[in-house]
Amino acid sequence: MGKQDTEVAENYEAIADWFDRNRDKTLFEREYLSNILARMPKDEGTLFDLGCGTGEPIARFFIENGVKVTGVDAAPRMVEYCRARFPAHEWRVGDMRGLELGRKFGAVLAWDSFFHLTQEAQRGMFAVFARHAAPGAPLAFNTGTEAGEVYGTMDGRDFHHASLATDEYRELLNAHGFDVVTHKADDADCGGRTVWLAQKRG
Repeated sequence: MGKQDTEVAENYEAIADWFDRNRDKTLFEREYLSNILARMPKDEGTLFDLGCGTGEPIARFFIENGVKVTGVDAAPRMVEYCRARFPAHEWRVGDMRGLELGRKFGAVLAWDSFFHLTQEAQRGMFAVFARHAAPGAPLAFNTGTEAGEVYGTMDGRDFHHASLATDEYRELLNAHGFDVVTHKADDADCGGRTVWLAQKRG
């Protein structure tokens, strides 16, 4: 990992318990998650959760709706939470960049994780998304509203965030076989997140 990516992983490892206690679990993201669920191919009830955190509330939502989840996170203590809560599902400690699991999923999600990557790493993630998305699979991730880098704070630690320009995200999605379904900037009903929802062609 690059220095910024390493720091993010180390910070999440250090605050795992705090994060699990304080992460909003009211499912204010439900509208987007329900849209993903509705768009998943009928024969592909699987989700690839990149940056799965402690599994709540996002992975839990899909699991309770009958979806089989494979989650990846760079912080081992986050993954421990997932394994303890949902032992019937697959949880891996790893770097989302460059992943190749050799199989495709009915949905791909990088919620509150993708935006921690550097701009260059974000560009490279679209190939990862594409090779793990089954035809018709929805893809969702969060970004900033314009190109740049900022830092936010959780539990006294600084977390790097980056974003590309909106037009570049559209170009990357199109080049990797995705059509944009929804792009909403600073959604007040979703904690101010800027959300992308796309769907794999084919």
